[in-house]
Amino acid sequence: MKIANGADGFVRIVGQLVAWTGLAMVLVIAFNVIARYGFSFGAVAMQEAEWHLMAIGALFGVPYALNRGEEVRVDILYGSFPPRLKRAVDAFGTLCLALAAALIAWLALGFVSQSYMLGEGSADPGGLPARWLLKACIPAAFALLALQAFARFIFDVAALTGHRPASVSGEG
Repeated sequence: MKIANGADGFVRIVGQLVAWTGLAMVLVIAFNVIARYGFSFGAVAMQEAEWHLMAIGALFGVPYALNRGEEVRVDILYGSFPPRLKRAVDAFGTLCLALAAALIAWLALGFVSQSYMLGEGSADPGGLPARWLLKACIPAAFALLALQAFARFIFDVAALTGHRPASVSGEG
């Protein structure tokens, strides 16, 4: 439980820090619009910065959403299940998610390594260099998702066995 609580807290902190990319993206977009329409100035790197900030926010937003209990559910059958069955379904689902996210994180490392070895940058003149830095967010975010899903799995199993109250991480 200590490890699960630590992982849960870590994901929450990372999510809160990465949420600031939303403000940064708005500021970059505002700058781009003002520069383009007010001064007839545009930079490819600034436009790419918008996309990069959006990608980072989306990638790291998924583990944070799971952390806060804000994930999307399909409640066709789930809504009518008794609480114990819901918790068992949640445990099975989060274990599957943890394993899938860990696999994706592992497989994405080769993608990042290849980008780094090639010195990949933007294909557009004046674009951002070091594309591997953005690509490195893929395995990092999926590793964070695996960590959060595993923590939720531990919480669900603990709730099923009576070692933890049913309410976890933002759930009501």
